[in-house]
Amino acid sequence: MTAATAAAKPRGMSAAPTLSAILDDYDLLDADDRYRLLIDLGRALEPMPDPLKTDATLVRGCSAAVWVYPTRLEDGRLHFLADSNAAITKGIIALVLLTVQDRSPAEISATDIEGALAPFDLRNQLSSNRTQGIPNMIALIRATAERYA
Repeated sequence: MTAATAAAKPRGMSAAPTLSAILDDYDLLDADDRYRLLIDLGRALEPMPDPLKTDATLVRGCSAAVWVYPTRLEDGRLHFLADSNAAITKGIIALVLLTVQDRSPAEISATDIEGALAPFDLRNQLSSNRTQGIPNMIALIRATAERYA
């Protein structure tokens, strides 16, 4: 287990790893270990209660089922719960959430999520089935931020 994945703990247990720390580890890994890193990140996501996994929270256009549920913190920042029925896809959504988690709607709207994820080169590292839903995940998060702004 890498330093970044060891630090990937559910909210409240430990600080989540930074995207740059994960990238540092990711860059050193071969393809199989990159898959394991993504799976570890997905396992470390805060659990999403099953009652929140509804048609309304389902991200359209993903080959695997992906659910994203936003909550608003007392200070107005957004916190997202997410889950997937596919381990690697769950890791991808964990990466996406690292770019926006617990930020204000304005910060999320201004965040270049695609740019933050570009160094991971997911489209070339993973099959198109695994990455086809990423734009839809990002679009849903942006639409949520705009709704709360």
